[in-house]
Amino acid sequence: MEKFVQVTTTFGSYAEARKFARILVEKRLAACVQITPIASTYRWKGKIREEKEHLVLIKTKVSALDGIGGEIAGISGYELPEMIVTPIIGGNDDYLGWVDDNVI
Repeated sequence: MEKFVQVTTTFGSYAEARKFARILVEKRLAACVQITPIASTYRWKGKIREEKEHLVLIKTKVSALDGIGGEIAGISGYELPEMIVTPIIGGNDDYLGWVDDNVI
């Protein structure tokens, strides 16, 4: 298993996403959290929905995943919050060292 991962999630409002990002960095569950507005089209409970959301990308380590999952569940207003974990198999050594230094 890789040591570093990027976690993807979404929030319905910028305020939720920003609060989430701040908590993760303060608790050292993430070295960096990026937020960007997106338009999502998806099927939910038999209907096609189109919504404005905020995509959140989290640079972190595998060791922080349980804590991140708990924070998503606690802050997200979604019935079924997204949490997708992508292994980081390589990258800039200095950047990954910075992630390592800033995540518990």
